[in-house]
Amino acid sequence: MSNVAVPDSKRRALGKGLDSLLPRPHLGPTGELESGKPREIPIEQIDPNPFQTRSQVNQEQLAELAASIGANGVVQPVLVRPLASGRFQLIAGERRWRASKLAGKTTVPAILRQVSDEQAMEITIVENLQRADLNPMEQARAFERLAREFHMTQEQMAQRTGKDRATVANFLRLLKLPTTVQERVEAGELTFGHARALLAFEHAEEIEKVAQRIAALSMSVRQTETYVQGLLDPSRKVKKETKAEKPIDPNVRDAQEQLQRALGLKVTVDDHNGRGKVIIEYARLEDFDALMERLTGD
Repeated sequence: MSNVAVPDSKRRALGKGLDSLLPRPHLGPTGELESGKPREIPIEQIDPNPFQTRSQVNQEQLAELAASIGANGVVQPVLVRPLASGRFQLIAGERRWRASKLAGKTTVPAILRQVSDEQAMEITIVENLQRADLNPMEQARAFERLAREFHMTQEQMAQRTGKDRATVANFLRLLKLPTTVQERVEAGELTFGHARALLAFEHAEEIEKVAQRIAALSMSVRQTETYVQGLLDPSRKVKKETKAEKPIDPNVRDAQEQLQRALGLKVTVDDHNGRGKVIIEYARLEDFDALMERLTGD
């Protein structure tokens, strides 16, 4: 196991906010100093972000945010940049902007920044990846875009977004899945854990067939892994459809899948009425070292 210390630059990069991507305040197009202080801007003067990574918006959650904004206002300002037309373009905060419109607000607090198209695109992608509400395919495409358009390595993407490199690699692997399976993941029929298990197969037809069965039987991730292992190695005695497996509480399953996404490793939560254990599995020493870095920050 490696005991090489993590460079200070890497530790400082983890968890950084958008400040690391934004230029320092300077004079705006009107000669006004961009102090970073929010100011009220008419909602109708703000155009949507053309670089937005999120393709789906949960309307129920948007309505909840609108209700909160209606009662308490916008807690965190949106980020915009001025356009030559005199209008503004969103860089970050699209859900807050949409919810403010839904709440009937005429203005929204915004921080003005002068950034190029490239900077705006990078800020948008990184900001979205630091959030937890992107579905797995949106995250995978965002990482791919950073690699393709900004020539970032997986290590650089991990540093910019505060995620583990193994997690970045696992998301990028999802893009190898057939389009029909990616659509199931995007629609929520299959989770990140389901999709990762399917990558064990080589042929698209086989992946699609297994994915259809997993969705039809509403298999858990563990059931899926057992089922896939049985298909790959028929000599193993696998219980029929794993019917004897104890049903997993939805909250426990959600926590388990969040841990798997965050760590990029297989995680099992064995819960018994609020008591239990969390099992993290790794296949290589590199994965163990990465896990130690993430848990200890050392």
